[in-house]
Amino acid sequence: MTTLDVDAMAWPAPAKLNLMLRVVGRRPNGYHELQTVFQFIDRCDRLWFDVRDDGVIQRVTEVADVAADNDLTVRAALALQRATGCTLGADIRYEKILPMGGGLGGGSSDAATTLVALNHLWRTGLDEEALALLALPLGADVPVFVRGRAAWAEGVGEQLTPIELPEPWYLVIVPNCQVATGAVFSHPQLTRDSIPIKLADFLRGDITNDCLSVVRNEYPPVAVALHWLKNWGGGRLTGTGACVFAEFATRQQADNAYQQLPPHWQGFVAKGLNDSPLLAKRDSELNRMTAL
Repeated sequence: MTTLDVDAMAWPAPAKLNLMLRVVGRRPNGYHELQTVFQFIDRCDRLWFDVRDDGVIQRVTEVADVAADNDLTVRAALALQRATGCTLGADIRYEKILPMGGGLGGGSSDAATTLVALNHLWRTGLDEEALALLALPLGADVPVFVRGRAAWAEGVGEQLTPIELPEPWYLVIVPNCQVATGAVFSHPQLTRDSIPIKLADFLRGDITNDCLSVVRNEYPPVAVALHWLKNWGGGRLTGTGACVFAEFATRQQADNAYQQLPPHWQGFVAKGLNDSPLLAKRDSELNRMTAL
């Protein structure tokens, strides 16, 4: 099989940015009530699926510090099997580009891509709504990756309203640390009673992230990166981090900032996207099947 063939078979799992994040309450079960805005970027993990006839779900890619049983791709495939009674299985292989503990949603995106891809490859026939419901127990932000549209989100992040946003260029910095989301949300200094806002408030410029002060104080590499981004109009934290970002009108501006990153820092330039590349892949596969 040629490289082109392999690339054509890959399913994308894009990163997301949280363009704002407010914690507006806490439920009796400990989950936090949020308001946030999700936008995708064109930085993606890539996944490949080989359908098996014996029902076995197997991850064939080694991932440091993530046991196969805990891998969200395996859990997603098993959840789809159970929900549909499908007797097929799959070998799952992926190329991990997105950093773990970075706030870019890599694991959640991988899980969503697994659901969408195997729903197609197994011909289990679930619609987007059913897949999103199946996705929620895997993680609060898995449904937005399944639906694949930039969104205003409330609840624990699963109540999604699609929105159209500008699609700027971003410089994303990956600090040399991983942030544990659970540790941030359990931190005693986290603001948990922010006053809810409207989408219009965000569009007028309210880009508050209530996790920012906790993460900046607890993770010095994040604080240093945020300070550096002040040279480029200020830095923002995605989710609970660790990744931080700045927005640019053009790729040239973002590339210029990237070229000036301090030595040994990790980062990348990416395009903001309102429509996930996963949707384009899904639709192209459906069209290809229809044409056969």
